Amino acid sequence: MGETHSLEERFQQYVEGENKIEPKDWMPEKYRQTVIRQVSQHAHSEIIGMQPEANWITRAPSLRSKLILLAKVQDEAGHGLYLYSAAETLGIDRSEMIEQLQSGKAKYSSIFNYPTISWADMGAIGWLVDGAAIQNQVMLCRTSYGPYARAMVKICKEESFHQRQGYEIMMHLAKGTKEQIAMAQDALNRWWWPSLMMFGPSDDDSPNSAQSMKWKIKRKSNDTLRQEFVDKTVPQAEFIGLTIPDKDLKWNEEKGGYDFGKMNWDEFYNVIKGNGPCNKQRIAHHVKAHEEGAWVREAANAYAEKQRKRKQANTAA
Repeated sequence: MGETHSLEERFQQYVEGENKIEPKDWMPEKYRQTVIRQVSQHAHSEIIGMQPEANWITRAPSLRSKLILLAKVQDEAGHGLYLYSAAETLGIDRSEMIEQLQSGKAKYSSIFNYPTISWADMGAIGWLVDGAAIQNQVMLCRTSYGPYARAMVKICKEESFHQRQGYEIMMHLAKGTKEQIAMAQDALNRWWWPSLMMFGPSDDDSPNSAQSMKWKIKRKSNDTLRQEFVDKTVPQAEFIGLTIPDKDLKWNEEKGGYDFGKMNWDEFYNVIKGNGPCNKQRIAHHVKAHEEGAWVREAANAYAEKQRKRKQANTAA
């Protein structure tokens, strides 16, 4: 017992010294489980997050916009693969993570359980959803678990590009016809509050934040990240002539940031529990795609085994 306590103290000192934890390093079991939960949830979010945007690839208004959206969805697939690989370094199998997602045991970001009903939603997702993701993910480039931190460097570069693409869509619509302006404003109205709730519950109601910050898995609290996002995004909306749908929004000179209204946490928890507009659809689609793609995984595994045996035979010779 005393030895374990000493190891945990040394671990904490190591983390506080801004050192990276690597897969073969000793770590508390709770740290391992916390990182697995966060990284796998992040991976699930990237994969499920492909669906709302893939819905518009065939309906994009131009060849340029179609190519950009197609590339973005492919990026998200790559992000999911990086993150599953990072989680696997902690001893969990990818098939187990997929089973947890499909059974509902594992969660993904609640934001992807809302429908994309217009082209403006592609702009709102890029600008707001990816913008909120970047706000959270930049700090993860310095997270204490090495494989996660290294994966996030590439992911953040690509997400930053996605955010600019989304803002460009909203900017063009905001300069367009009355119908296009109304479409952009409607998308902002629908995606604003879910984007703010992406950061998670308020610090007082977040059961994992304090320990994650102590271990430097997280670097900033949910409320701090949310405030930074609001302060950055409000001027962007004003610049293109759109209105943030919050009657309580106002600049607070004393704190140097915006005060904003209360979020509907009942809605948030209802979506988390699987009762959002698209929860069942998202998981059903994932299950179907996973089953239909089984032959690809089997072929890849067979090829890998063939290569392994060939290498083994060459070594023996």
